[in-house]
Amino acid sequence: MAAVGSGRRLRIGVLISGRGSNLQSLIDATKQADYPAEIGLVIANTAGAYGLERARAAGVATQVIDHTAYASRGAFETALSEALNASGCELVCLAGFMRLLTEPFVEAWWDRLINIHPSLLPAFRGLQVHERVIAYGARFTGCTVHFVRPAMDDGPIVVQAVVPVFDDDDPDRLAARVLIEEHRIYPLAVRLIAEARVRVEGARVRIAGAPRDDVSLINPRA
Repeated sequence: MAAVGSGRRLRIGVLISGRGSNLQSLIDATKQADYPAEIGLVIANTAGAYGLERARAAGVATQVIDHTAYASRGAFETALSEALNASGCELVCLAGFMRLLTEPFVEAWWDRLINIHPSLLPAFRGLQVHERVIAYGARFTGCTVHFVRPAMDDGPIVVQAVVPVFDDDDPDRLAARVLIEEHRIYPLAVRLIAEARVRVEGARVRIAGAPRDDVSLINPRA
C-alpha cells in the first residue's frame, strides 16, 4: 500500500452488515479537510443494512453483494474483491461485517484489511463480548483495531482504547461506553495507516511518531 502524500487521500472500502455506526464515524472523519482518507465504496451483504442509508446520505457509493446469492464463500468473496478493486480501494475496513472471511480473501488483502472488535484483544474474542467481560469480573475492557488474519479476531493490533467496568454495569451500558471509544479509534487507525505511520513487523505493529503515555489506570481506586 503506497504512502499517501502530496494531498492524495487513501481510498478505503467499508464492509457492513447492519446499522453502520462505525461506518458513520469514518464518514464523519472523511468530511474533515485534513483527513488523509476517503471512502470509495460501502458494501453490505444484506440489502436491509441501515448503514447503506448512512452512506447514501453522505453521497458515498454503495453496493449490495448478498452472500446468499452465491454458491460458495469463495464465489462471494471474489465478488467482494472485484467490487473493491473496481472502486480503487486500497484499504478495506470491516465495520460490523458479520461474515467470516476465508484465508484466500485475507491473503489477497494482507495488511490492507482491518477490523474493529469490542474488547481488548487477545482477550474476549468472538461474540457476546460484554456479557462475558461482566461475568468474568474484568475491571477493564475496551476495543481494538487490528489487521485481519485468518483466525477469528486475530492479527497485529493498531490501536486500542480502554474503559472501566463498573459493578453495576449491564451488557448494554458497557457496550455503549465501549462504542464511544470505537468511534474514536477507528478513524484514528485509518489516519495512521493513511499517513504511512504504520509498519507491521510479524505479529506487532510499530507506529512512527507515537507519543509515550505513562499514565496508569486503576479500577477501583480505593
